[in-house]
Amino acid sequence: MNHVDESGVTLSLAGKVALITGGSRGIGAATVRLFRKAGAKVAFSYRSAERQAEELAATCGGPDACRAIRQPLATPEDGHSLVLQAVDAFGRIDCAVLNHGVWPPHDAPISSMTTEQWRSTMGINLDSVFGVIRATVEQMRSQPQNEPIRGHIVIISSTAGQRGEAFHVDYAATKGALISLTKSLSSELIRDGIHCNCVAPGWVTTEATAEVLSDPVVSSQLIGLIPKGRPAHVDEIAAPILFLCTHHAGFISGEVLNVNGGAVLIG
Repeated sequence: MNHVDESGVTLSLAGKVALITGGSRGIGAATVRLFRKAGAKVAFSYRSAERQAEELAATCGGPDACRAIRQPLATPEDGHSLVLQAVDAFGRIDCAVLNHGVWPPHDAPISSMTTEQWRSTMGINLDSVFGVIRATVEQMRSQPQNEPIRGHIVIISSTAGQRGEAFHVDYAATKGALISLTKSLSSELIRDGIHCNCVAPGWVTTEATAEVLSDPVVSSQLIGLIPKGRPAHVDEIAAPILFLCTHHAGFISGEVLNVNGGAVLIG
């Protein structure tokens, strides 16, 4: 007679080290908390929210388990510096979550969008992501490999990268590029045991979206585009990110996981 183990299914990252960019607030902070609950040591970056970052690190175990790293991310060199600091903190990187980014909140028609805004968005949302990933892959390849999967990279895109966003072409262009980057990296790295996937959220209730979602007219229009009928909670984005970094996702690579309440149904 076969015995079924009913002890439960866990999403464990015990013994792993994760680097999470943009971790002080919103989706990033929720991901930091969830990865710590799953047993990972976490290094996360922040740009300016020092108080929130330090409080989060303290509540998630302090310097032996969770480190906040102040590192602006606007160039490939910034990304490289962050990876070096994360490795210095915990000795390795098993999971990298590329969550940081900027969404200029004010509408900017293409005819009047400044070169400075375009370049700034490209630098933060794309150039620095390239820098983090390049250095992370080098680090992962240098680490002793005791398991079939050498590492996980999860890139955070957006529905804007799938269907576009009028008056925010800079943001949409970078998020679309991240989807192509995910697929390209998957094809390149999978045989090295490095899995690269993408999570594409729709509207999420965060500090960054609070002003937009607090406008009753605008909020009604946006929610009308979401079949679920509401924005996501940050934990509803963090959980799929965690899943993609566990052994349960061992045959998933190059995937664009839509987490948008049914608003966009393409990869």
